[in-house]
Amino acid sequence: MAKDILIKPLITEKAENLSEKKNQFTFLVDRKSNKIEIRKAVEKMYNVHVSAVNTAIMPSKTRNRNTKAGFIRGSVSAYKKAVVTLAPGETIDLYGEI
Repeated sequence: MAKDILIKPLITEKAENLSEKKNQFTFLVDRKSNKIEIRKAVEKMYNVHVSAVNTAIMPSKTRNRNTKAGFIRGSVSAYKKAVVTLAPGETIDLYGEI
């Protein structure tokens, strides 16, 4: 159940800064999940205590690509991300897991 809600951790420069400075970790989550389900999934999967969960639905974006066959227009799907704040003194090792 927890793997259905948490799709993958987002590893970006901004997410790395949040994890180092504010003990916050960013995850790509299922669009239908709510904050309570995300909190329980993170606590179960990583064995930590979550103090807050913030969510945002990122809008879809159009992408253009020029190829030999011509101009191709496509789109990147919308997704939901969650920024999870952990209790003081706790951390998640995202790079130690495969």
